[in-house]
Amino acid sequence: MNNLKEIKLNADEVKITRAILKASFDMWMDIVDVDVVIVGAGPSGLTCARYLAKEGFKVVVLERHLAFGGGTWGGGMGFPYIVVEEPADEILREIGVKLIKIDDYYVADSVEVPGKLAVSAIDAGAKILTGIVVEDLIIRENGVAGVVINSYAIEKAGFHIDPLCIKSKVVVDATGHEASVLNTLIKKNKLNAEVFGEKSMWAEKGENALLRNTREVYPNLFVCGMAANAAYGGYRMGPIFGGMYLSGKLCAELITEKLRKQ
Repeated sequence: MNNLKEIKLNADEVKITRAILKASFDMWMDIVDVDVVIVGAGPSGLTCARYLAKEGFKVVVLERHLAFGGGTWGGGMGFPYIVVEEPADEILREIGVKLIKIDDYYVADSVEVPGKLAVSAIDAGAKILTGIVVEDLIIRENGVAGVVINSYAIEKAGFHIDPLCIKSKVVVDATGHEASVLNTLIKKNKLNAEVFGEKSMWAEKGENALLRNTREVYPNLFVCGMAANAAYGGYRMGPIFGGMYLSGKLCAELITEKLRKQ
């Protein structure tokens, strides 16, 4: 015998639709003018967003796919763990990630890390949007002034539909190996510059190069994570992620310094 009481749910299709549209339009009206747009919700982008949001800046992270985390989810060749080294382990400890010490490294669950990193960025005040592609940049006399966006579904379908824009004081290219934002800037504006692309794997050199390559590459445009190594021809690292988190944190510190001076 079923002793559970019947629960009557109010499921009005029109009201459901109105609720989604109202919340969505309110959200878009709020984020069309922000402090920082981060393109790419991988390890460095999410880390950068978390630290910037903690400083009180209005931050939007745009991810073309429907899932955040970049290449973290797959771990190493599908085995669900990634590796971090000191002092990057401190960043993961801050957000409550469980770490296993093996030899000289710390091993972390490849699903737990992006989940907790995204939640910590959201809790700090950052907004993460998926399914959004950045197809161009807004340019002004003093440099980059925002991003030109479209639906990733529209892009994949090949429809010729005009985009919308988000204005920002700073844009971060955290798109990983492609460094797609920087490449778009150079190509569209015929700049005398080159994105060298990443070299073959050399984990130690690749990790250490990440911090040297994390910087402002054009007025108001920063690179972090693998986009930074791609920009300057750094080596790839594989499933060791410490430099990615440290690069995101350093990028946030550089942006904070820049914006505080304005």
